[in-house]
Amino acid sequence: MVKIVIPASDESGATLSGHFGMAPYFAWYQVQNGKVVEKGVVPNDSDHFGGQGNPPEKIMSLGADIVISAGMGMKAINIFQQSTVAVLKGTYTSSEENIQEFIEGNLIELTEGCLHGHDH
Repeated sequence: MVKIVIPASDESGATLSGHFGMAPYFAWYQVQNGKVVEKGVVPNDSDHFGGQGNPPEKIMSLGADIVISAGMGMKAINIFQQSTVAVLKGTYTSSEENIQEFIEGNLIELTEGCLHGHDH
């Protein structure tokens, strides 16, 4: 079983956010034997939204094994790499389509951070 977290732009978790750290929600999916067996959405209550901890810490507290993101800064990528959470590049705006792409083995590792001046 693997737990995947996707930064989401809506409360349903259906849409991949283009801004990792500023995503208002995190959708999570438990995948086992190529099927989603459980899923949910939690608010991003990290320090970016007046809460505690940075977005990678919030995601790791959910028990994530994998993060699927449109992009993120190198600081976040390094935090995930040091904690053995894989970071994969989302290719669709739909969270469900990105999960299906993961199941089919079609997503690549995200190893380079965004080059503009804010963290994702």
